[in-house]
Amino acid sequence: MVVTQDERGWTHLDWELEGVTPDMIDWHWANLEKSYFLWHPSQHIGFRWLIAPTQDRFLGCVHAASQFRNDGTRREPKIRYEDVSKLGKEVQDLIVYDHVCVDAALNLTEEKDPSKAPALGYRVHQWKASDAGVMGRSTAVSLNVTDKEAELREGKIWAAHAEEETGNWGVFLPELYRLWSVVPHNEIHLKWSLKVERTEHGVRYVDLR
Repeated sequence: MVVTQDERGWTHLDWELEGVTPDMIDWHWANLEKSYFLWHPSQHIGFRWLIAPTQDRFLGCVHAASQFRNDGTRREPKIRYEDVSKLGKEVQDLIVYDHVCVDAALNLTEEKDPSKAPALGYRVHQWKASDAGVMGRSTAVSLNVTDKEAELREGKIWAAHAEEETGNWGVFLPELYRLWSVVPHNEIHLKWSLKVERTEHGVRYVDLR
């Protein structure tokens, strides 16, 4: 895995995994309550949906994710799944692979409805099939950066955690995906595709709503 940072203060993690498919990672985001604690066993300590995905809805769903960071601090970010077609051009331009999940970190201090809360920043996760599995990039996007040096430090802390999370996909996700494949009930086993396409108007999900 390779970590880079750019002139905006944004941090990028490029990664590759063997034995993992794009569909498995799509499944992970739609069924996060099934995989959250395996995703980072030593640092993920609590999970709850505030607005849960259903058979009819993925975009706009919100979860609270209690976790430790690599600097030892504890946080519980509130995270909403965003529609890629509604993102600004600068964020859409980050997307070069054909599967995407955009997580918005929310400011809930003034807005009690998490579906309407403003975004403080994004985590743009994207991936595509490779010869051996998948390759992808995860990017920490902060809005309204006022202290670039502090932002770069925060980005390195995030990248260390994200690198461990991503590596753990290769450990548990193929087996967990296989185990859940026998469960036919769509209301508890969701199957959303996070595939995107680029059009003359920007990037959009092919099937997601």
